[in-house]
Amino acid sequence: MPHAKDVQKRRAAMLFALGGLLGAAAFLAVFGLAPLDVTNDALARGGFIERDIQQHYAGWLFLRGSPLGWPPGVAQGIGSGGLSVAFTDSVPLAAVLCRLLSPVLPGTFQYFGWCTLLCFVLQGGFAALLCGLFAQGLCTPLLGAGLFVLSPVLWERVLRHTALGAQWLVLAALYGYFAARRGRRRAWWLLFAVNVLGIGIHPYFVPMTFAITLALVVEDTLRTRRPAAFVFLGMNLAAAAALGWALGLFYGKSGGGDGALYGYFGLNLNALWNPAGVNGVDWSLFLPVQNTVNGNYDAFAYLGLGVLAGLMALLYHGVKSWRGGLRQLRAHWPLAAVCAVLTAFAVSHVITANGATLAVLPLPERLIQFFSVFRSGGRLFWPVYYLLMLLAFVLTVRLGAGRLSAVLAAVLLAVQLADITPGLAARRQAVRDAYAAPAFPTALTGEFWTAAAGYAHIASMDGLQDDALHLALFAADHGMTTNDPFAARHDAAALAAERAALLDELATGTLRADTLYLFSDEGYFLQAVEPVRAQAWCGAVTGPDGACWYVIAPGLQDADLDAACTPYDERWPLRLADYTDALWNRGVLDGDRRVVCFRDSPFARARLDGAAALRAGGRDYAILRVDDSDPGWLMVTLDIGDATVLWDVPLEVVQ
Repeated sequence: MPHAKDVQKRRAAMLFALGGLLGAAAFLAVFGLAPLDVTNDALARGGFIERDIQQHYAGWLFLRGSPLGWPPGVAQGIGSGGLSVAFTDSVPLAAVLCRLLSPVLPGTFQYFGWCTLLCFVLQGGFAALLCGLFAQGLCTPLLGAGLFVLSPVLWERVLRHTALGAQWLVLAALYGYFAARRGRRRAWWLLFAVNVLGIGIHPYFVPMTFAITLALVVEDTLRTRRPAAFVFLGMNLAAAAALGWALGLFYGKSGGGDGALYGYFGLNLNALWNPAGVNGVDWSLFLPVQNTVNGNYDAFAYLGLGVLAGLMALLYHGVKSWRGGLRQLRAHWPLAAVCAVLTAFAVSHVITANGATLAVLPLPERLIQFFSVFRSGGRLFWPVYYLLMLLAFVLTVRLGAGRLSAVLAAVLLAVQLADITPGLAARRQAVRDAYAAPAFPTALTGEFWTAAAGYAHIASMDGLQDDALHLALFAADHGMTTNDPFAARHDAAALAAERAALLDELATGTLRADTLYLFSDEGYFLQAVEPVRAQAWCGAVTGPDGACWYVIAPGLQDADLDAACTPYDERWPLRLADYTDALWNRGVLDGDRRVVCFRDSPFARARLDGAAALRAGGRDYAILRVDDSDPGWLMVTLDIGDATVLWDVPLEVVQ
């Protein structure tokens, strides 16, 4: 007779292998083989659903072009002193490994397709192991694994946010937790490995998997009355920190870049049954899309109709044995406690339901700043999300026994698959569209960009985040460095200091010959251009998708450029500043709508000095007053009923 432990090991190996095949089959059925062609970067350059994968790819290209050094995960061409590819979400462990292998890799190389396939394999494998702890045989656990492979949260992220597709880390941590509670000591080392790997894939996984580990540590300490588990936790934290240090997460100073955003991306109270995905994708064939508020879309947590149906078994089990449910809750109270904390953090202090904000709880500003380290806090709900999925499976299969359990699991899986077919179809089409495009929509081509490739550095002089990924890919392709804030995290203080220094140089008429100066805001460009216009080509350059940059290009003042380039000269029109706050709406004062604003610049002052009226569309609007009392701005009162008609309109000056 084979030993029971040997049987257990063989069953676990079989479950993991078959679950992995299930995950791979799902990947191939929807995405096909195209993402696995490492020499075809069409999807990485053109974008998938949105532009984020361009950021991931640009980070890898910058790292590949950097000299080998320490920390190995720092791309030297980004920012003033380099930036870890963890902050470009480039799957830093994969990026560093591929950088070491770079000499033998093809010239064009993307690893995101294979990383995603591996995520599906591991999602299916660990889901099968997890379900195998609560169901007998092979068939029923594999049917349960199918629910996890068909998780809408997984499909919403893969390829779009490649690193966040590694949700198998959460499943592996849950498996380690439940297996360790059953006396399987090796499960502790699985948790150790998962917690370390998390920081090497995406920092958002660190609080998720460590929270599950903490629950186990507390339980073990209370049971044994010894601190050994906390020693283990300390060693685990140290190992994760060491890997983070090696990958450059602590290199330099990398802040949030976009301010304190905790609360904006909170979890809506309707998230579990709201199938509204990003960019209008509907993840349910049966359930209606619900409203959301602010950045709730990033806290997408639709369970799927199959899982929601499985959770209905709670009613049966609650009526049958509510005392048993309370006993289970008491037995797992540390896990329940960390789930409550993760849920509260995900919901945030801005409590939203459907299209309404129910309450904004007062939190100290410093605490909001601290929490904004994980600014998309809604993602931290994922351990609770997958526990609910596991609960739906377990409660459903326990309604029957033997073959009936398998039949019930098969019904849940069938309902889940049928329900999310619209979302899967949309993802399949998105991949096809990405590879069918005749050219990259972000490719910067034309006479200006051919000349621009000769510069050594791109200087982002103001925002540029909206169009930064075009420039990041261009810079990486041509071996240029850039201070462009395209990464998810960057050193905002260092960037502001560099920009201020460059603007001071421009104000004195000093240009750096190897630097291309780019502005996203026309007003900032007009403030800087006059002292250097004789030494550079200055003007606007329109990209192939309509994006516009205002440019100071040293040494190109005599260049004859194509129609995409509009030179800065006496014909340059005056435009309203595109400024909005509580009082101003795109440069128009909301109150009486007769006051408009321009950024104060030599250009604007010269045009408005002595002007009698502004002309737009053949109509003249008399200038009643010009007010420069607010530093940096010129506020002009017009004889006009509603100045919003001047939005985006080139203005002529009538003397």
